[in-house]
Amino acid sequence: MSRPAPRVLLVFPRFNPNSFWSFKEACELFGARCPAPPLGLITLAALLPSSWNIRLVNRNAETLTEADIAWADLVLTGGMQPQQIDTLAVMAMCRAQGKPVCVGGPDPTSNPDVYAEADFRVLGEAEGIVDSFVEAWDAGVRSGRFEAPKFQADVTRSPIPRFDLLDFKHYLYVGVQFSRGCPFTCEFCDIIELYGRAPRTKTNAQMLAELDRLLALGYRGHVDFVDDNLIGNKKAIKRFLPELKAWQERNGYPFRFSTEASLNLADDAELLQMMREANFFVVFVGIESSDEATLIATQKKQNTRRSISESVARIYKAGMFVTAGFIVGFDTERGSTARGMVDCIDTTSIPVAMVGLLHALPNTQLMRRLTREGRLFEGYNLTPAEVGDQCTGGLNFVTLRPRREILSDYRQVLLQIYEPSAFFRRARMLGRMLDRPTFGTKPRWRAVLRDLRLLGRTCWRMTVKRPELARHFWAASLDIARHNPRALDLVIMNMVIYLHLYPFSRHVIRELDGRIAEIDEGRWVEPTTLPTGVPAEKASLAAVA
Repeated sequence: MSRPAPRVLLVFPRFNPNSFWSFKEACELFGARCPAPPLGLITLAALLPSSWNIRLVNRNAETLTEADIAWADLVLTGGMQPQQIDTLAVMAMCRAQGKPVCVGGPDPTSNPDVYAEADFRVLGEAEGIVDSFVEAWDAGVRSGRFEAPKFQADVTRSPIPRFDLLDFKHYLYVGVQFSRGCPFTCEFCDIIELYGRAPRTKTNAQMLAELDRLLALGYRGHVDFVDDNLIGNKKAIKRFLPELKAWQERNGYPFRFSTEASLNLADDAELLQMMREANFFVVFVGIESSDEATLIATQKKQNTRRSISESVARIYKAGMFVTAGFIVGFDTERGSTARGMVDCIDTTSIPVAMVGLLHALPNTQLMRRLTREGRLFEGYNLTPAEVGDQCTGGLNFVTLRPRREILSDYRQVLLQIYEPSAFFRRARMLGRMLDRPTFGTKPRWRAVLRDLRLLGRTCWRMTVKRPELARHFWAASLDIARHNPRALDLVIMNMVIYLHLYPFSRHVIRELDGRIAEIDEGRWVEPTTLPTGVPAEKASLAAVA
């Protein structure tokens, strides 16, 4: 006699509050509840047997009720390290009702012992292990650890994600994935440990089928390629982009795309032109530091082989604006690093710069080196309740430079780059440099009306709610409207994000002031470090207990 199909609840945990990436006010202006849906979970949903009854609750957009858990035979959850606290909370809610829980995703894969109380731990890429888990569940197994072979999942067999489980109104944008892995070896990054250095790509037909599904479900607008480095396999992306352009032309350009790529993107004029013609409009780049010695030491050498400012300017010329990541706290920093970083952000005219403190992630080269050197703190892999992300966390190790100097440098960078006149100056320069293409498509009046409403709400918030920003906002907007009106909507997008980053940066500065005061007053006590010669994952178990 066959077992009845299980009722499976997918729960996407909350990200920690007070995060750089929460974009709270931007979500409010757009009428969204959070930036993006859980692409990993809806991909997992597509990998599960079609006979299973599946529901999805995204805790960043919806409420998880006791009734939801009571309905389920099995709960699947997990995510990234900034979701660790809520993942453990979801596990506790399920245990209270006697429901089995399965965890997976990047943090459980890199940090499995933190989730030891889960009934199931499914580690690694889902395509490589989910069949074994399903077979065990159907056989009556109700606990276990399943681990996929590293870097062997065949992404060409990955199904179309279950976009039908989403309410698109909840999100600023939706994500798709073309490739996994990155060819570079940055010491602080866990991507190569999770997905390898040989990027594996989906087929062109797969990607177009995913876009067809989004289109059929009625979605239009911003689509993010969530790849950690879209150009990690240049041959593959160059084969795909002409087909993406043709798909856009056939369908009247319903989407505009964002992604993440390494700075060497700027070296390839052909690739930039292909992305322009497919309607990519923003790319996130990891710049990390303007100091060459630091880039070399942290194995970010690709950024030393080119002018950062000239590279960013070429990306602007191709019609895409740049957001960028920067890190403070590397061992090689000498004296104050604030001035160089601020100058780099100013000369590149990057309005939105994600500046954080160096954080030793589990399962990275940095973590292993710091362990060998006896510098990694116990509990380094646990997320404190008060920490949003690496902006208010980080430095989970003994620093070579005085900790107070690092915190002071970081404070100075945030204070200067998110001071209103500095931010809007960069936004105005971006507006002058950004060469947006036109595609000759008919306007979609629903989208036009939505954009006009958004513009009205933005003007009200900039002028009435935050009058200290009004003159900066209007001066920049009028300047761009006069000199480069095709760039106006994207520059206003950056300004909308600033409505979040302006108060967020002040929040982080207050947190830094408190930490600096603790050091000055002798109240800060350096945590115990892990013993050398013991794997960090095992040594940190005492902190979990």
